[in-house]
Amino acid sequence: MNTSSPAPAPAASSVVPAARALLKEFQEKFAVFRDCQPLAIGIDKQLLARLPDLDRKVLRTALRFHTNSLRYLKAMEKATVRFDLDGNPADEVTEAHRTHASETIRERFKKDAEQRKAQRQAEEAERRRTEKLDQLAAKFSRRSK
Repeated sequence: MNTSSPAPAPAASSVVPAARALLKEFQEKFAVFRDCQPLAIGIDKQLLARLPDLDRKVLRTALRFHTNSLRYLKAMEKATVRFDLDGNPADEVTEAHRTHASETIRERFKKDAEQRKAQRQAEEAERRRTEKLDQLAAKFSRRSK
């Protein structure tokens, strides 16, 4: 078996589990992932240099999961410096990136609140419907006696 050839790309359905497993591996190996520190621009290239057998699609998905996590976005909101894989300061976090993180968090909370409101409304409508059906059933069951 030739170990130098790259592994075949995982099927689309297996990319998400593979990405989650890869992210867990990154969190075990690298403090910047574990501590949700702002990642240096081009961290994917650093990762590929150290782990050349990584599937790029799985890597992109794992990085997307990490950088879209609420914990990472909250860290980005306040950060001034990005870090490389070894935890060394790399780049400055721009005001535009901090603003993007803040807006993403705000939009996510707004969307969650809207979903909770819609869920409560649906539950209330279902409760009223059930109540109405119970009233009709009671009304018609009395007439038949």
